[in-house]
Amino acid sequence: MRRTDLARMIDHTLLGPTASVEGVGVLCQEAKRYGFASVCVNPCHTSLACDLLKETQIKVCVVIGFPHGMTTSEVKAFEAQKAIAVGADELDMVLNIAALKEGDYVTVLDDIKGVCAASEKAPRPILVKVILEMALLDEDEKVAGAILAKAGGGDFVKTSTGFGPGGATVEDVALLRQTVGETMGVKAAGGIRDYETALAMIEAGATRIGASRSVAILEGAPE
Repeated sequence: MRRTDLARMIDHTLLGPTASVEGVGVLCQEAKRYGFASVCVNPCHTSLACDLLKETQIKVCVVIGFPHGMTTSEVKAFEAQKAIAVGADELDMVLNIAALKEGDYVTVLDDIKGVCAASEKAPRPILVKVILEMALLDEDEKVAGAILAKAGGGDFVKTSTGFGPGGATVEDVALLRQTVGETMGVKAAGGIRDYETALAMIEAGATRIGASRSVAILEGAPE
C-alpha cells in the first residue's frame, strides 16, 4: 500500500495522561505534513486541535468515557455533546466493559445509543467508533459487543484503547469484520508500531488504524 493511501487510514493519536499542549501542537503539525485521516485527542484538547487544523481536511477525533468506559451513559452522552459543540468530527467511545462481560446488554446499548444520539443531533456528520477493549473479552463477548455496537448506531467498532492489557490482533480484526459485515468500519488500535503490522490489520479487514507511532509506520511504507 502506498504511503499516501495508508496515511488517509490512520488516526494519529496522543491520549496519555501527560499529553501536553505542546504535544498536541506537534501531533497536528505531523497530521498536516503526512495527511493523516484524523488526530485523536483527549476532550480537554478538542478546541486546540480544532483550531490548529482549521481549513484542513484532517478530522478531529475525541475520546469519550476513556479509557475504562465506566462513567454512566448520561455522562458519556454529555461528554459527546460538549466535544461536538467545540468542533469534534469523530468520537471514539469506550462502552461499559464490565456490563458487557456481565451480560447487561441494556446498559451497553444505552451507552452506545446515548453517544450516537448526540452525534445525530449535530449540524454536521459525526462518526462514532465504539471501543470494545478486546483483550479483556472472550470470543462470545467480542461478538456480542460488536453486534451491540452496530445495533446502537455506531459507525465503527474498535479493538482497543491502547491502555488495556493488549492491543489489536489480526484475529480480532477478522472476527469484528466477520461479525459486523461490510457496512460498518473496523478500527484496529493498540500496539501497531510498524508498516507490516498496519498492513496485516488492513488485510484482515480494518478500515482505520489508530496509532501513536504513525510517522514510523509511514516511514516503512512504499512511496
